[in-house]
Formats: sequence, structure tokens, C-alpha cells
Amino acid sequence: MIAPHNPVQSDVARAGVFRQAAWVRDPNPMRTGTWEYPLGTDSVGRDVFSRLVYGTRVSLVVGFVPMFFTVAIGMLIGLTAGYLGGRVDNILMRFTDVVYAFPDLLLFIIMQVAFQDAWIGKLLNGLVLLFITLSLVSWVTVARLVRGEVLAIKQKEFVEAARAIGASGISIVLRHIVPNTLGPIIVVAAYIVPGAIISEAILSYLGIGIRPTVRLDAPFPTSWGSMILEGSKAWESQPWMLIAPTVAVALITLAFTFVGDGLRDAFDPRQAER
Repeated sequence: MIAPHNPVQSDVARAGVFRQAAWVRDPNPMRTGTWEYPLGTDSVGRDVFSRLVYGTRVSLVVGFVPMFFTVAIGMLIGLTAGYLGGRVDNILMRFTDVVYAFPDLLLFIIMQVAFQDAWIGKLLNGLVLLFITLSLVSWVTVARLVRGEVLAIKQKEFVEAARAIGASGISIVLRHIVPNTLGPIIVVAAYIVPGAIISEAILSYLGIGIRPTVRLDAPFPTSWGSMILEGSKAWESQPWMLIAPTVAVALITLAFTFVGDGLRDAFDPRQAER
């Protein structure tokens, strides 16, 4: 409803001609701006503004879906390591250290390149593979945080009381430990979202993120990273093709960072007073 045009619908009559943004006047009437295309068109006549709007869908999905999987994996490993302790804790934390030792972006690139031509790399234009890639690499911070919280909480008197009355380990974890770790986890989750959005933009800019499509009914036709890649090739003739998605990535990242700061202050009032 917001996008005025189909983001993959090209205008063959204008192929090879960039229409400027609406407020830009050009001696060539084919290139001069019009409010029908607020941010102009690309080289094949696709509306940049419509592509920007549909790119928002991709960025939000890429931000939230991996976040849920990341939190789930991190909580499972952190809870198991923190509550059981001993050899289990040592093994899980050493595995966590191994994953943490590798740069995130490098692991993203390796996994994307390794599986992008497999069947899983073709689902939803590569979006499913991107979900898996981001989730399998980004859980380390959550696992460490949850483990630290569990180590502190399991020594509390209410946990000892639950053990004394014969509560099972699963019952103690679900009823007493998990609820008391949700505050810090929610704060970290808010910061995971912009990180995932930026990672997707980087991978798409490198050409190994969301696959481009010409299907008119594609649910995820483009991404901001892909638009930045396209805009970088047309910087001199159509700067808004690069500026618009770049500003969009910056604004949504800043917005979720503010959300994370607000949640941190809400769950830790002492931090807000500093």
C-alpha cells in the first residue's frame, strides 16, 4: 500500500535511462524528476522508492527472525552450562570460545558461499540460508550472558528453597531461573536486531546475500544491501540510488539502538542514573 509501484516492474521504454529524484531538474526530459517516482528510477526503470519500501520488509525480517533463533540457541547453551556446571559447563564454554574466536563476518561469508548454490540457499531468494547463518554465529554473546546470570541466580535462597522441597531441575530452571534472566536477555535481543540488519546489508553488498529476482510476486524482491550495491555503480548519475538505502540502514540501526538503550535503562534503573 505504501509503495506506489511494483519494485521489480521495469519500464522497457526507459531502459538505460536513470530518472532523477523528484526535486531534480535535468535538461533531458526523460531524466528529469517527477513525484510519480519520488527517488527516481534505476537503469531499467524500476522505482527506487518502491524498492526501498520493500527492502524494509527484508531488513525487519532479517533482524527479527534470526534474533529469536539466536536467543533460543544462546539461552539453551547458557542455561545448560550454568545450571549443570562441571564438565558440561567446561565443554560448552570451550565450544563457545572456539566460535567466538572467529570473526563473525568471515563465518557469514564462508557459510553463504558454501551453501548458496545448494537447495537451502535458494529458498526465499536465499533468505532462509541467511537466517541460519546469522543464527548459528550470533548466539555466543547470549550464551555467555545467560550462563553468568544462571551462575549468580542458582545460589539464591529461593532456588535453594525449591531444591529443598524436592523440585526437579527442569522445574527450577523454568519457574525460577529463566524468569529472572529475561531482563538482560531482552536488552541483548534489542541489540541483535540492528547487528543482523547490518550483516545482511554487508553480505548483499558483497553479492552473497539476498538473491535478486525478477518475479513480480516475489515476497522479498530486494534488500537495502543489494540497493547499495546497485547504487554504488550509478553514484555519479543517480546518487539517490546509493544515498536512500544507506540512510535507511543508518536510521533503522539507530532506532533499534535507542530501543536497546531504553530497555537497558528500564531493566536497570541504576544504569540510567549514571
